[in-house]
Amino acid sequence: MTNAVTPATSRAAFVIGEERIAKRAVDLLTECLEDGEAAVAAFERSDGRWGVSIHFADPPDEERIRTLVALTAGDDIAQTIAFDTIAAKDWVEASLQGLAPVPAGRFIVHGRHDRARVPPNKLGIEIEAALAFGTGHHGTTRGCLLLLDHVLHSKMPRRVLDLGAGTGVLAIAAAKALRRKVLASDIDPRSTIVARENAALNGVGNLVESICATGFSAPPFRAHAPFDLVLANILANPLRQMAPAMATHLAPEAMVVLSGLLPHQTRGVIAAYRAQGLVLIQQMRIDGWCSLLMQNRR
Repeated sequence: MTNAVTPATSRAAFVIGEERIAKRAVDLLTECLEDGEAAVAAFERSDGRWGVSIHFADPPDEERIRTLVALTAGDDIAQTIAFDTIAAKDWVEASLQGLAPVPAGRFIVHGRHDRARVPPNKLGIEIEAALAFGTGHHGTTRGCLLLLDHVLHSKMPRRVLDLGAGTGVLAIAAAKALRRKVLASDIDPRSTIVARENAALNGVGNLVESICATGFSAPPFRAHAPFDLVLANILANPLRQMAPAMATHLAPEAMVVLSGLLPHQTRGVIAAYRAQGLVLIQQMRIDGWCSLLMQNRR
């Protein structure tokens, strides 16, 4: 693997209490900044507030950025903007140093550098350090792996779906444990390729079918359904919206793992799936994120 050293970049960051205002600020900044000048992103924090970050190709006009933010979020928020410089860094090397193996029940997620440290009684899932955003180091992924392990203690599902597969960790885990075919889908074409490559790296390339699809509209869903197990590590809003479509693709008594939820979002997601005939079996909270295990009772 070649090293990936990123140049030093400038950054601005601030926090807003309301999602509506955060998105309005992002829209205005995106509209006013030239293409290639900056990348703007908003994300929900574990405390329920919204963080906004702007990464600049060149040092920004700080007063201009404060003025733009003030137009949507107010002067008080604009004055809290923190400007800093992110030093040049070899991100692959940094990831290798910080990516310690993460155990989750019978599974252990690890980088290539820790391949020899996987205990013989564990199922290792190897993910390249450069792709660490999709590993068990995030509380949502680890929660899903622990709930998958819980399900496998009493059931051997035949038809498995990893919805929103990302780097394919959950699909790989299911394929390794069950030695059965798993359908892995994601809306991002790059993630689809990465999941396919990671499945091959882990020796289950022949078991994991990775597709790029939105929702449940693609033909492979109908071909593989009804599913006995669905692993969906996404976000609260799309999970709620997909509840009816998911329910139509479930086998009787199917198990469903839902994750990517903040604590205050769980009630709404549970209600959406309860309306489709699913009941809550178990709830898990790791690092401020919640994962749910539900079962189809229709």
